[in-house]
Amino acid sequence: MGPVTQESYVSGDCSAALIEETIGSYLDRVAERDGAQLALVVPHQRVRWTYAELKTRSDQFAAGLLRLGLKPGDRVAIWSPNCAEWTVAQFATAKAGLILVNINPAYRIGELEHVLRSVECRALITASRFKSSDYLVMLNTLAPDVTAAASRWLEAFEYRITGVSPAPISSIKSCVAGNANSRY
Repeated sequence: MGPVTQESYVSGDCSAALIEETIGSYLDRVAERDGAQLALVVPHQRVRWTYAELKTRSDQFAAGLLRLGLKPGDRVAIWSPNCAEWTVAQFATAKAGLILVNINPAYRIGELEHVLRSVECRALITASRFKSSDYLVMLNTLAPDVTAAASRWLEAFEYRITGVSPAPISSIKSCVAGNANSRY
């Protein structure tokens, strides 16, 4: 190979100005302006939410995450396929000042363990299962204390919240599990 003669950088259309807002404040503004407009459609869950509904669910989930004791700057992992809850988690973590760490839904136990140890997530949001992957069984194999701890319900969604005592993945303090195939 010869020397590099040009940079490997491509700049697209720059005519649209950057939005100088956080993702949370932008959702608030759009919901205020266009609250009745359709914001999210997830056919396999039969979800059709307006911006107002998406904002309400995101606000509720953000408040629930903070009630768990999470603080702005904490890392929260999400291990889930595409679903309505994933979108809510994206907005909720942003509104709460949390850092969302995306975990590939195809990951198995070894890969999950590596990510959770490397990134030091304080909470895990997960689907209960997807296709042939039973996320809760894999999580129980990896960190039995997570799934054996006392459960309580988070009001934002019908997700199970599991408090965690020190476990092999000691940074995880909470696990939020839901059904990615659920219908609202």
